[in-house]
Amino acid sequence: MPIESGSCAAARQAKQKRKSHSLSIRRTNSSEQERAGLQRDMLEGQDSKLPSSVRNTLLELFGQIEREFENLYIENLELRREIDTLNERLAAEGQTIDGAELSKGQLKTKASHSTSQLSQKLKTTYKASTSKIVSSFKTTTSRAICQLVKEYVGHRDGIWDVSVAKTQPVVLGTASADHTALLWSIETGKCLVKYVGHVGSVNSIKFHPTEQVALTASGDQTAHIWRYIVQLPTPQPTADCNQVSGEDEIEFSDKDEPDGDGDGSSDCPTIRVPLTSLKSHQGVVIAADWLVGGKQAVTASWDRTANLYDVETSELVHSLTGHDQELTHCCTHPTQRLVVTSSRDTTFRLWDFRDPSIHSVNVFQGHTDTVTSAVFTVGDNVVSGSDDRTVKVWDLKNMRSPIATIRTDSAVNRINVCVGQRIIALPHDNRQVRLFDMSGVRLARLPRSNRQGHRRMVCCSAWSEDHPICNLFTCGFDRQAIGWNINIPALLQEK
Repeated sequence: MPIESGSCAAARQAKQKRKSHSLSIRRTNSSEQERAGLQRDMLEGQDSKLPSSVRNTLLELFGQIEREFENLYIENLELRREIDTLNERLAAEGQTIDGAELSKGQLKTKASHSTSQLSQKLKTTYKASTSKIVSSFKTTTSRAICQLVKEYVGHRDGIWDVSVAKTQPVVLGTASADHTALLWSIETGKCLVKYVGHVGSVNSIKFHPTEQVALTASGDQTAHIWRYIVQLPTPQPTADCNQVSGEDEIEFSDKDEPDGDGDGSSDCPTIRVPLTSLKSHQGVVIAADWLVGGKQAVTASWDRTANLYDVETSELVHSLTGHDQELTHCCTHPTQRLVVTSSRDTTFRLWDFRDPSIHSVNVFQGHTDTVTSAVFTVGDNVVSGSDDRTVKVWDLKNMRSPIATIRTDSAVNRINVCVGQRIIALPHDNRQVRLFDMSGVRLARLPRSNRQGHRRMVCCSAWSEDHPICNLFTCGFDRQAIGWNINIPALLQEK
């Protein structure tokens, strides 16, 4: 075998080095298509479970990202050169400008512009919807005044529902997972009556339209009707609470919750036996309400049915079937024989009992997740809230599409509408309570600063338009109800 001479070997090494260098230059100046092809070739030799089409798509997307950042880097270098040139010119005139300070705004503007372009391209590529990460598209610039007036502490577990009596004396009612319902003096915050007739979680409480009678729904598969007699205590001077803007917020920990051992309801009168027990359901009764006039009551259950009862006889009048999954809420119209039920099947249904011979039902599919509540307003509107983080306002005369949609950043629980002022209160899973008008414009967010507000999920809200002290009540898993004074005229002016 011929032996290669030292000079030949050196020449060949030099030739290979030049070839490698030229190949490096060609690769550096290669087109984007060649780089993508090279990346594909490199990845083909790697062990991967991804289909080739998916890998190719990913490479193309990463290539787009790389090009965007290259452009951004080049723009930043050009800006830096311009800054250096300007500094040299000003230095010659006896002035200097800090390049970092000057470039901050320009670089931020350029970076923001390029980043927004990249973001838009990626959104277009993936066809991503951003509705679930937008808290609200319609906001006001003014800051509404919302004042915490009173806290009602006495339950030993989370409070599911809150309601205000429609007759004198006006009291506050709360329904709790501790198997009790409590009635409170709104002015003093003192517990007036405790109802202990249920053996399961009390999920709902509603007051009779004309009598001192309450209707509660429970996890023990029953709804109870019970009478109460209360005498309001003498109001004590209320401590002056500083007015807090409805946009302030502060985070709380669980240790800030009211202590459940300090039971403020231990010394109040107790009611143990109901007037009537409604027992036709085969599952948890999650909500109940009175029909107009108070002679009939409707219940909603996890057995996927709603039942209509005659109050005097406790007899089942109608069983409202059709929902595919558990019901979450029911509500009756304030002046007409209409019932709306909501369900985990993403729908809510309108039941019409105005004609005794015809009991029509309409199904509305406007949400993509559990409909947590649907309520009537004065006139021909229904407002529905959902775990899909939206609240929708509907016109009963044309229910094909909502007349307004409110997008939030958290699941919405049992909503309530201030009938006179047409304001919607939205309690959220994330401990917020927001106020919107019927057109979807956000009016305020209840304060959570200075240790005010709820520390856990807010379950329900209830308006009391005629009360001189508190006109909104909220309750939550932190075992307390809160009475608020909302400056409604100010809210309307902000619109």
